[in-house]
Amino acid sequence: MTTFKALQIRETDSGTFEQVIVERDLAQLPPGDLLIRVKYSSLNYKDALSASGNRGVTKQFPHTPGIDAAGVVEASSVAEFNVGDEVIVTGYDLGMNTAGGFAQYIRVPAGWALRRPQGLSLREAMVLGTAGLTAALCVDKLEQSGVTPEDGPVLVTGATGGVGSIAVALLAKLGFTVAASTGKAEQGEWLQRLGASQIVARSALQDGAQRPMLKEQWAGAVDTVGGDILFNVVKALRYGGSAACCGLTAGVAFNASVLPFILRGVNLLGVDSVELPLVVKASMWDKLSLQWKVEGLEQLVSEVSLDQLPDAISRILAGQLVGRVLVRID
Repeated sequence: MTTFKALQIRETDSGTFEQVIVERDLAQLPPGDLLIRVKYSSLNYKDALSASGNRGVTKQFPHTPGIDAAGVVEASSVAEFNVGDEVIVTGYDLGMNTAGGFAQYIRVPAGWALRRPQGLSLREAMVLGTAGLTAALCVDKLEQSGVTPEDGPVLVTGATGGVGSIAVALLAKLGFTVAASTGKAEQGEWLQRLGASQIVARSALQDGAQRPMLKEQWAGAVDTVGGDILFNVVKALRYGGSAACCGLTAGVAFNASVLPFILRGVNLLGVDSVELPLVVKASMWDKLSLQWKVEGLEQLVSEVSLDQLPDAISRILAGQLVGRVLVRID
């Protein structure tokens, strides 16, 4: 087989962008050590930005998004991987400026790929994907900063999103009392099934943006939204508490002061899952497949085919999706 199906984003003559399913030739893929037959991918907010022509994510078009991929090695030029190995690839340049996982095949450097952890199927790995890896990194940073279940509730903002929903489930599994913040009040029962003990309206986290400090509430937080909500969360951390920051859906800027940091000794922890050394990613995937394995992942996920992806992309950009979107690559 020399041709394969892929979702391609094209710039039109009018400067808009269209999403089409095309047939590509394997020879059109970039050079790399591994040719991988993709079985599953997942839809992330960054993928939707790439698919809408955001040049902060993707510089040149036509392009195939998909920052996640799980599949089977079909050709390898390195000794570390053999034909038939099941592997996962998340982050680095995949789906940004390198043709990504919304296709039947990818070709990537061996340094981007991990063997599938024994405790996860390829499907489960992509239900988690970059969102699950990011959630795990956030929880790991909170633990490293000293936050424990005995310290009090941990807040998760953007809790119905991919990272947020997995963070809720993972924190609850580890024994934390979880407060889930969302603008989707109708999803409160779903968040409680994931493990949330308290539902916090997004509007409640928007109050007090002009105040230098807020009442101490949270022992820790996983923030997926950024903006002024992030700093309101920081201002409401308990003494010595920490917030792990990994998202920007509410904006990239916030009005900040040093007061929470020098009066309460709180910590703002940045989390990146893209350019991490592969050994760090591997350690997180091992945790997610063993002691941190979240049961009941199916309640987090909706499944789409390549042909159904454009509609899902429109919905995630409109804030209409909850949980994770698994992409089945037929």
